[in-house]
Amino acid sequence: MRRTTTALLATLLLTAGAVGCSDDKSYGEITADCAAALKDQPEGDNSKPAACDGVKEDDYQVLRLSQGLEDSGVVKDGEVDMDKLLDDATATP
Repeated sequence: MRRTTTALLATLLLTAGAVGCSDDKSYGEITADCAAALKDQPEGDNSKPAACDGVKEDDYQVLRLSQGLEDSGVVKDGEVDMDKLLDDATATP
């Protein structure tokens, strides 16, 4: 009886630990959520979204820069529009 109770308790603890750990997101998932939050931000809002809280500062800056390039039209679907990039670079203010 004692062995059965110990085995049952150990199983319950392991199951509870596995369930508790399954709520943790990987760093890749956190950065993906951050990128989505940056994409959904209104224009001109430079605040750091709550979804980006677990992202390293260097990675956050890259995500923000990447989103800025997409917002400007220089990058679309991961492809650089060289004409747009060069037009923006040679335009007179």
